[in-house]
This record gives sequence, C-alpha cells and structure tokens, in this order.
Amino acid sequence: MAATPASSDGPKLREANAEDATAIEGIYSTHVLTGLASFEEVPPDSAEIARRMADIVAQGLPYIVAEIDGRIGGYAYASPFRTRSAYRYTVEDSVYIAHDALRRGLGRELLNAVIDRCTAAGYRQMVAVIGDSENDASIGLHAHLGFAIVGTMPNVGFKFGRWVDAVRMQRPLGPGATTPPADYAGPEPCKAL
Repeated sequence: MAATPASSDGPKLREANAEDATAIEGIYSTHVLTGLASFEEVPPDSAEIARRMADIVAQGLPYIVAEIDGRIGGYAYASPFRTRSAYRYTVEDSVYIAHDALRRGLGRELLNAVIDRCTAAGYRQMVAVIGDSENDASIGLHAHLGFAIVGTMPNVGFKFGRWVDAVRMQRPLGPGATTPPADYAGPEPCKAL
C-alpha cells in the first residue's frame, strides 16, 4: 500500500513496519490498562507487538498506521477470524486510536483502508468483536461503515472488577455470500433436506 498523503487536517496512512512497534505499544498499552476494548489485561511489549505484526503481514493481511501531526495516531489491521479452513474468507478487524487523537476521523480512515484491502484480496466477510456493549464509539464507527450487530455475548469477560459483554458486528466484503469465492472448484452446495 502506498502512503496516502496527509491533507492539512487528515492522516497519512501507510503500511506498518517493525519500527512502529514502540508507538503501537504505547497506544495499545493505554487501551489495555484503561479500557475494555481489549480483553488483554497485561500489555504486550514492543517485541511481542512486532511479532504479532509480522505474523499478520506474513499472511498477506493489512496492518496500517495513521500518521498525524508527525506521529502515529492510530493503527488498524485484519487477522484471520478463526483458524479452521472453512473460515478462510472471513477476517476480523482491530482498530486502536491514541487517546489524544480521538475524534479526528482516524478510526474511519483506518478501518476504510482495511476494508478496501481485504475486499481487494478476495475476503468475503469482516467481523468485529467489540469489547463492552457500552463502547458506543466503536459500535458507531462500525455501523457507519456498514457493519450490523449480529449478536452480543453477555458477561464473557471480567476486567476491572466487572463482567464485560462482547458485541459481534459483521459486514460483507465485495459480493459477500451472493456467489462462491473465485477459487472455489468444489461440488455444488448441499441443499437442505
């Protein structure tokens, strides 16, 4: 992905690299230690962030940062939704914004870029698993970009002394489920009895 030039107000989007791990660690650590978006309770160090990033990039999936005001203000990536082969056309998105860069459109820009990249790569569904059913900002961002709530898993996490829900949202990519994937060469789908 070529860098998207920043306007005077907008972010510059580019592929993340290992040198970004420290900045990403700072953003993510704040979310882990103060929020419910992530169910991690101990923030990973920059070496672990770099390892996770390399794993995602090695799978051909996007990992994008947004530079604003000369620094990384947020990042987003897609990861496999599940490891079993039938899920191979479904990805899960993650978006994290620095607290001092919120409400500047970074989340929308980043998630749009991840959606575009995954659509171009032939993925058919994108899932968001949002920590905390009261996370109106993330739920609103995803709804604005075409995601629908497909379920809420009540009380599946316990963090900061309270039970926390996880909201699942989903949107189709490209033709979604209207046609088989381009590389499908198997038998006709089974019909219900």
